[in-house]
Amino acid sequence: MRRRNFISLLGGAAVAWPLATAAQQSTSSKRLAIFSPAEPSADLHEHSKTKYWRALFAELRRFGQIEGQNLKVESYGREQNTPGPEALATEIVRSNPDVIYVVGPGAVIFKKLTSRIPIVVITADPVKEGLAKSLAHPGGNFTGVTVDAGSSIYGKRIALLREMVPTMSKLGCLALRLQWNGPIVGPAIRAAAETAGLPLAVSLLDIGASEADVRAAIESISRDGANAVMVLPSPETFQNSALIAKLIGDAKLPAIFSFTESVEAGGLIAYSFDLIELYKRAAHTIDAILRGAKPNDIPIYQVTKFELSLNLKTAKQLGLSVPPALVAIADKVIE
Repeated sequence: MRRRNFISLLGGAAVAWPLATAAQQSTSSKRLAIFSPAEPSADLHEHSKTKYWRALFAELRRFGQIEGQNLKVESYGREQNTPGPEALATEIVRSNPDVIYVVGPGAVIFKKLTSRIPIVVITADPVKEGLAKSLAHPGGNFTGVTVDAGSSIYGKRIALLREMVPTMSKLGCLALRLQWNGPIVGPAIRAAAETAGLPLAVSLLDIGASEADVRAAIESISRDGANAVMVLPSPETFQNSALIAKLIGDAKLPAIFSFTESVEAGGLIAYSFDLIELYKRAAHTIDAILRGAKPNDIPIYQVTKFELSLNLKTAKQLGLSVPPALVAIADKVIE
């Protein structure tokens, strides 16, 4: 496995909220509610088995926000999602926490439920989703992190996949239904695919998708005649990274992913953002709000750095020749 420096193709200055100063911590406990219905609720705490959550809580601890001491964490994960995400979100708002942290496209559910409780999101494009007026000046009760670097990112992923699979003639897409049917992802990918001259075979997952649902979705893509796949970033596809990589590999389909973990699990290629960095950014914002800052005053941070990962073993199994130029610029190469 090798690491190389990778220069982002996306320019421009990122918008970031400065680190909070070390202020006197209140003796009363604050309440942080976490909404991530794709993940086990046990992972949404300081001692999570997932490194992104550990990074978030380590950063909060660094700022003096310590779970079990002055911070009460109320996690709403997969186990609590039985009645559905809308009912779960309603329950959270009724409990009236000091701040809500929402992972994924489910943030739009909260828009109609409260305009008062501060909400920190990690989502696609909060402006197009109607959650904020702008990244620099959100203007409401939502702020956080956007993982959307513009519609060109989808064209970039298609171009990278085509370099690996020059014979690609139909592109499969695996996405979250809420994400695909929103104002951002579906239209952007359809436009990128049309520009590339590729018909699409789209298969959608719902929040809380089971293993059987994932299996059926990939089988549908294969039946529809796709000869390559793009897996869209969402909490569902991340939570099922290893399963998706295995099922797509079993179907002998080359695929590009949005998480490095998918390539480590046997996927072919990924063009991914750094989730640890983004969770740390979210922690900065949560801390600022707990100290009294208003979300409408906190700029939304936009991802600007992407990493390219390749799995040469998978490429060999698929009978693909990896262009040396891709190997040369990759951040991570699995031999």
